[in-house]
Amino acid sequence: MKRLLPLAFAALTLPTLAFAGPQYVDETGFAVSGHDVVAYFTLEQNAVGQAQPAPVKGKSSITAEYNGATWAFSSEANRDAFVANPEAYIPQYNGHCAYGVSKGGKVPANPELWRIVDGKLYLNVTKDVVGFWEEDISGNLKISEAKWPKLEPRDASTRTIPFYSSNAPITN
Repeated sequence: MKRLLPLAFAALTLPTLAFAGPQYVDETGFAVSGHDVVAYFTLEQNAVGQAQPAPVKGKSSITAEYNGATWAFSSEANRDAFVANPEAYIPQYNGHCAYGVSKGGKVPANPELWRIVDGKLYLNVTKDVVGFWEEDISGNLKISEAKWPKLEPRDASTRTIPFYSSNAPITN
């Protein structure tokens, strides 16, 4: 009986993660504003409190579909890695701001404000919000993880990403 309890809990809770809705897609028509989510994992990550390197733009000619969105990649190898295991690369909270989720809402995230924590990609909305999130990343993630499954299963935010100036179309 003790062995069945964790399985029952997992069966009941894992499906709720999907109820929080589809992937955020901005005016570019691509998830993560057309940035290559696999490439984030190849970039040298800076220390907490420092800006991260610029993410790599994908190409509109190298894409894949996942979670109701089109994802762009800078190379076919990155696309193939994504297709083989998209959950390893997608931003958490369907591309919404990690700190915003900890506060109970879905806010579009800026793909230039990123951090990888425990092998997962997190995005935030503004530089100020990054500062609040980084004050207690682990604490904020615990709160976000608890709130995410409880958010209404409505469509992702359709709002424009504030203070994000790189909404230029991705390259071919």
